[in-house]
Amino acid sequence: MTNTFHPPQRTLMGPGPSDVSPRVLSALSRPTIGHLDPAFIGLMDEIKSLLQDLLFTSNPLTLPVSAPGSAGMETVFANLIEPGETVIICQNGVFGGRMKENVERMGGVCVAVEEEWGKAVDTAQVAEALAAHPEAIAVAVVHAETSTGACSDVKEIARLARQHGCLSIVDAVTSFGGVELRVDDWQIDALYTGTQKCLSCVPGLSPVTFSSRAVEKIRERRRPVQSWFLDLNLVMAYWEGGVQRSYHHTAPVNSLYALHEALLILQEEGPEKAWQRHALHHGALLAGLEAMGLSLAVAPAARLPQLNMVRVPEGIDEAVVRKLLLDDWQLEIGAGLGSLAGRVWRVGLMGHACNRRNVLYCLAALESVLVAMDSGIHAGRAIPAARAVYEG
Repeated sequence: MTNTFHPPQRTLMGPGPSDVSPRVLSALSRPTIGHLDPAFIGLMDEIKSLLQDLLFTSNPLTLPVSAPGSAGMETVFANLIEPGETVIICQNGVFGGRMKENVERMGGVCVAVEEEWGKAVDTAQVAEALAAHPEAIAVAVVHAETSTGACSDVKEIARLARQHGCLSIVDAVTSFGGVELRVDDWQIDALYTGTQKCLSCVPGLSPVTFSSRAVEKIRERRRPVQSWFLDLNLVMAYWEGGVQRSYHHTAPVNSLYALHEALLILQEEGPEKAWQRHALHHGALLAGLEAMGLSLAVAPAARLPQLNMVRVPEGIDEAVVRKLLLDDWQLEIGAGLGSLAGRVWRVGLMGHACNRRNVLYCLAALESVLVAMDSGIHAGRAIPAARAVYEG
């Protein structure tokens, strides 16, 4: 007989999802109402307003897509790109590659600006690509590459795009809420993010925002958007229709309760203070890892505080370490992807999970497992080093 599912209580310190705030879980359990109920329409307007405030944008077309971050990505490309159009894709990890695949599926032509995994995108190469391809209509870049823990200079890339008459498209799935991000000041034209990273909400929604230039591009399309569900010309009538909304789809009502609460939590803390908190706990984690004898694989200038790519010591099976952490400590960290598989761990410090208790717990657990595996690390040094950062 199948019984009710009761998940184990984990500490989530991988590349996502992150630990969900109890406030968000409580909001998720509130009574379901209709997706056209006047009370729910009011909640939709509040979610839009919160997203605008926290993304630092006045874009009217700002809303959560009713599907996870990958659907947010597809929403942007499906609406902005038509067959034959050229897009410059910045690729320094897995998710730049997914951008490229989206453009190709839309019938677009990709010009790749490739960088070694673990490094930030070279803005000089972006400038060269723009100069060499005046036919390009957009530049796409991942702000915080989840596969590597590297942060690229989105502000400069968006400036270069605008200078050459191109739209800028930004993946902010892992950056929103963890590092500085200002849509209007940086002149970003289209951006998508997710709910399960630094917002510490449940997975399954993807906030997007579009500038007036991007909206004009959508409205002047020569062909219909190939996806009916993701066609913003249709979705806008549901999210921007005033009191009388046109039915488009049944919105995930309870998940939107959860997103509303997660956005309130970030608003209460303040985005700038959230960025500072992520930087503080990253500093403590780094100090502990280095005292232990471990190191990060991303150069300091490109490191994300919320996603740390840790080199695996020589002779250690990284998958065994992750299994022991999960089995014995109920602690989840992530594996490397692609060319980094088997060589790194990805340790997340995202949103609700980015706190002193988790930093010290992770260091203690990792030290315990590595000492038992005779890895040669320095025992007894990690926790004092991390505490010194907090006290100093």
